[in-house]
Amino acid sequence: GLRVLEALAASGLRSIRFAKEVPGLRTVVANDFSARAVELMSRNVAFNGVGDLVAPRMADARMLMYQCKADREPFDVIDLDPYGSPAPFLDAAVQAVSEGGLLCVTCTDMGVMAGNSAETCYSKYGAVSLKGKFCHEMALRIILHSLDSRANCYQRFIVPLLSVSADFYIRVFVRVFTGQAKVKASASKQALVYHCVGCGTHHLQRLGKVTTHGTGYGGAGLRGGGGAPWRRGAAHTSAFPFQLQLGGPMWAEPLHDPAFVERVLAALEGSPGRFQTEERMRGMLSVITEPQGHSGPLPLLLGHPKRPFLWFKPPIPSPLRPRSALLHAGYRVSLSHACKNAVKTDAPPAVLWDIMRCWAKIHPVKRERLAETSPASRILSVEPTLQASFALREDANPSSRKRGLKRFPENPEAFWGPKARAKAG
Repeated sequence: GLRVLEALAASGLRSIRFAKEVPGLRTVVANDFSARAVELMSRNVAFNGVGDLVAPRMADARMLMYQCKADREPFDVIDLDPYGSPAPFLDAAVQAVSEGGLLCVTCTDMGVMAGNSAETCYSKYGAVSLKGKFCHEMALRIILHSLDSRANCYQRFIVPLLSVSADFYIRVFVRVFTGQAKVKASASKQALVYHCVGCGTHHLQRLGKVTTHGTGYGGAGLRGGGGAPWRRGAAHTSAFPFQLQLGGPMWAEPLHDPAFVERVLAALEGSPGRFQTEERMRGMLSVITEPQGHSGPLPLLLGHPKRPFLWFKPPIPSPLRPRSALLHAGYRVSLSHACKNAVKTDAPPAVLWDIMRCWAKIHPVKRERLAETSPASRILSVEPTLQASFALREDANPSSRKRGLKRFPENPEAFWGPKARAKAG
């Protein structure tokens, strides 16, 4: 009995696949603004024998979704996959999806979302993007922030199920619910990012923090998320006189629903050979579901674990060594499917610097080779308070790596990416 809308259907390929592969559908509306596209779509629907389920429609996608909202005929699933940015369609989509319905959004404007044009990113998504090893995960968090803020205008909020970065695009799957109390807490789910251009570390500052004032309705309130990092004595800003870049706001909660991703992975394992991209899907989902010895949300990416060691110019450790040191110190460590060599951790910057200082003690650095004002020189000028252990831990090596799965996106050919935009007429 599900109603599905593919708002920007083009040839209708995905709508036809919905009809042929997904059970329990009542109707699939395949919409496009191009008369030629709708003509080809109708021929494809007839050729595949799914005319009883797929209904081609020619309309402005926004007007179609607004009208469904006005007629109180919401869609259970809305799929937005435009060429470029989905920003013009988000306001209508968060209103036209049913209570608890599924919203699937694709962004192919990765240059904008990954920091190449921060001002354009702000105009489209209401957030400033930053360049760095973390840029693809930050792009996921920016689109989730934009979806949640649009939904909040109508007393609605989102719950992410799965958020992936692959090839030249990102794609998120979220459920949309209505609830005034939950909407009031939405600011606590967003955060600004302070990125130090010198040492490369980050500080997240939530826009708010939920506080409880009683047990009855309305007993929870929201207060400011705290002072800026230099006022809070963050180690990486008090130690180095380098500029801080400000990015965001962005989604600071988990990107995925682990139980949902486990079910998707189980379904994939239960039907081997069904998809040509099965190896990539299994590898990416496995990275997402790996606990890495922890659970719950983690702060933003720290980036390539080897990069800080390059400042010191000692023997560069295997990525397993820094991860093991963090685990030995009692902190959580995770990988990101969006960047091959990036790590996430809840360890503060001071702990990371101590780990690097300990490594430099084991592998002495020629201090005369370091400029006095360099991040490496300033880090090494302080004695470590933590005695790091670099003994390899079993849980520092993820099971997906042990099994040799294809865990991260790989370009299939040179100059891989979106081709030229289709010309009107």
